[in-house]
Amino acid sequence: MSKRLAWGILGTGRIAGVFAKGLAESKTGELVAVGSRTAESGERFGAEHGVARRHGVYEALLADPEVEAVYISTPHPMHAEWAIKTAEAGKHVLCEKPLTLNYPEAMAVVEAARENDVFLMEAFMYRCHPQTAKLVELIREGAIGEVRVIQATFSFNAGEGLEGRLFEPRLGGGGILDVGCYATSMARLIAGAAVGKDFDDPVEVKGVGHIGESRVDEYAVASLKFASGIVAQVATGVRVQQENVARIFGSKGWIFVPEPWMPGRDGRVSQIIVHRAGSSEPEKIEVAGAAGLYTLEADTVARYIEQRQAAPPAMTWDDTLGNMKTLDAWRASIGLVYDSEKPEAKKPPVHGRLLAVRADSKMRYGQVQGFEKPISRIVSGVMVVGSGMPHISVMFDDYFERGGNCFDTAYTYGGGVPERLLGQWIRNRGIREKVVIIAKGAHSPSNRPEMLRPQLVESLEQMQTDYTDIHLAHRDNPDIPVGEWADAWNELIREGLIRAYGGSNWTLARVQALNEYARAKGLVKMAAVSNQFSLARMVDPVWGGCLSASDAESRAWLERTQIALFPWSSQARGFFTERASAENLSEAELVRCWYAEDNFARSARAEELAVKRGVTPIAVALAYVLSQPFPTFPLIGPQSVHEQRVSLKALEVELSPDEVKWLNLEV
Repeated sequence: MSKRLAWGILGTGRIAGVFAKGLAESKTGELVAVGSRTAESGERFGAEHGVARRHGVYEALLADPEVEAVYISTPHPMHAEWAIKTAEAGKHVLCEKPLTLNYPEAMAVVEAARENDVFLMEAFMYRCHPQTAKLVELIREGAIGEVRVIQATFSFNAGEGLEGRLFEPRLGGGGILDVGCYATSMARLIAGAAVGKDFDDPVEVKGVGHIGESRVDEYAVASLKFASGIVAQVATGVRVQQENVARIFGSKGWIFVPEPWMPGRDGRVSQIIVHRAGSSEPEKIEVAGAAGLYTLEADTVARYIEQRQAAPPAMTWDDTLGNMKTLDAWRASIGLVYDSEKPEAKKPPVHGRLLAVRADSKMRYGQVQGFEKPISRIVSGVMVVGSGMPHISVMFDDYFERGGNCFDTAYTYGGGVPERLLGQWIRNRGIREKVVIIAKGAHSPSNRPEMLRPQLVESLEQMQTDYTDIHLAHRDNPDIPVGEWADAWNELIREGLIRAYGGSNWTLARVQALNEYARAKGLVKMAAVSNQFSLARMVDPVWGGCLSASDAESRAWLERTQIALFPWSSQARGFFTERASAENLSEAELVRCWYAEDNFARSARAEELAVKRGVTPIAVALAYVLSQPFPTFPLIGPQSVHEQRVSLKALEVELSPDEVKWLNLEV
């Protein structure tokens, strides 16, 4: 940078003062402002650290035109809200660890940084010290052979009383989030270095811990297993004094790090001790830092601010997300769930504002025959892998704020968990009349008209609502006359339990026959079909009994009848991402269902058009579904906020009829 970075500090606690002292020694940055919850604490902090611009509310700090970067030092549960608001204010973000309370909130923060084009780093200061870089170098050069076992511990005894944030569940107390995050980040760093990566995420996390009267983890241990075969033991606590060191054991020796978390404190030289097999004396490697830990951290931000992320071993966005997932798994393993994470907690959206559709929403809306409420053209599935209420809330809040109002669920999904979470989210947000729920029932072997009612009633109870907007039969039963299905659905309509109905994985001939019956009897007709449809041809059904409508005959029927199509696997389950290539055979389902010469030709055309439109191929593939000459409402199933936003970019891609044909190899 050509000039010194102008910093503001948000929060005036102990760690804020430590960072301010480190920043005072920096040649790349200077502290120009402080923001506090009260004018008194802001004045006190400003006087102590020589800060002229003192704001009594956080919002004023973010509005300060002199501030370019903000260090966030609030308690854990406040990190997400203020990191997002800082990014939205166009300021760069250095946020204390852990970045957020959990992984879903971290997703939202990372996306805010990405969307607002600002720097973001989680403040693990040890990752910015040259000792950590040297440790990674030793592992990569094979100083102790193949890494087999990693041990990392960070704990302390905060006292026997229950006072203070460390023992307060509302403030994210306990050892795992406060300092256990250091141990997991070290284990993941070393496991990654051992296999030539910046970090690696465990495939298995098993923890035990003591949750005391405080209702937080007072001490805990976890075992991590990595795909490489490396295992790690990590330990933490706020009521136990352990040896805060790291040890790495390999096939040809072991490494001891006496000061892994605060190397070179007070200007001292730190050491890494290498015990090589066959050597009688350990090798002591001294590492001198060019400055104090927090000075190095501030300088790291300045050095990489144009890249928006720091270079490893400092914390990248993906590194932070992986660490948060590991911490979530550790807490889940010992049964630690904070009150704010429970389904019944009416926690506001992660940014702290009321839920509302954004002014810049690009969502389009359509109608279903006989159904008055506008429906968002892109429908959200509810099967979020590994989801709990925090994950569901972050995903659905983001979808709703971008204009999405339609959710697809089913009686058979996840033992009812997705329906319960969806219903609780709707109840928490108070938006039942603003959303459209598609519920499905009567999946085989229960695919009979008499099963529609009992399964629907159970679904409604789980979703805490007295009706569903659109009800679909999950599977047809060709042995049952269509009239029996139509009669059963019309009875549910008369009772007010559903507003409209349709069939999932029904042949179009059966749909037509049912509607002819309904017309003759003066009944409400089937309004929607939910068969598979995508740019890629489904080579083999994803599940038994599944039907596709991507063929020319089905498309002609849909155009003629204008019956709404709610296609599942509308993006061919990831075929238009980097996961699929002729050389990559690692995902059996992708290979079985979508790998074919004509599909790879479609993928190549999607990639070509994506470059021209400045989007991803998967957005082009979804735009193809949206651009049909009949009403389509494609279902998507993103697992992260980033995947969701990438998919919603399809709304900004307008395809001409000729481009639609070209993508489908018809031209």
